[in-house]
Amino acid sequence: MSKTLNPPYFVALDIDNKEQVINLAQTLKDKVGGFKIGPRLLLKHGESLAKELSAIKPLFIDHKFYDIPNTMLSSIQTSFDIGASFVTIHGAAGLEAMKQIKDLEDKLNKIRPFKILVVTVITSFSEETKPTHWQNKKIDELILEICSQVHESGLTGVVCSPFEAALVKKNYPHFYIVTPGIRLAEDSLNDQKRVMTPSEALSVGADSLVIGRTIVHAKEPQKVVDTINAQLA
Repeated sequence: MSKTLNPPYFVALDIDNKEQVINLAQTLKDKVGGFKIGPRLLLKHGESLAKELSAIKPLFIDHKFYDIPNTMLSSIQTSFDIGASFVTIHGAAGLEAMKQIKDLEDKLNKIRPFKILVVTVITSFSEETKPTHWQNKKIDELILEICSQVHESGLTGVVCSPFEAALVKKNYPHFYIVTPGIRLAEDSLNDQKRVMTPSEALSVGADSLVIGRTIVHAKEPQKVVDTINAQLA
């Protein structure tokens, strides 16, 4: 799966209008690796949007599923059925759930390539703003604890900020690492705290990136994509 995304990034389609989403996907499809959608779009436009996008390019459904194992398994299966090639679960789901989810990943991969990504610590958190029940540990420690369970379960996909990618890759070189929090040097950080440029993130261990506002809020998204691709080349 790590070799199939070319160029190595998803465009996060964080906009509300379905027609605009499809038009942007059609415009960028030959220049980007895939597209990511989350609850914002999927709850509003549903299965039809997911299927349309998955027919254009690999689709990443980012819901960070976190529930009892049976509910998570059903949600992952449904995401696969409507076209997802990548799906996220929350790392707090725990080892028991991850083991069951690994079994499902193996089953679904017999049908077509499918990757489950375990979200570690989201990029809007800093050491100062992380949840109170995490305050006694550093972000690096938290991420390694989650990655240890990911490894034990047999899963190999994780999501972490680019600042932790090198640490994860050093300890788990076989992991497929997806990093959000990607910005061009001139961009505003908005609500992200731990960010890097595309080339920086890949150089420290990321396998694929998630790039959203930088592209979708640009006046000329194609030019931004061309700039990103030139930097990665």
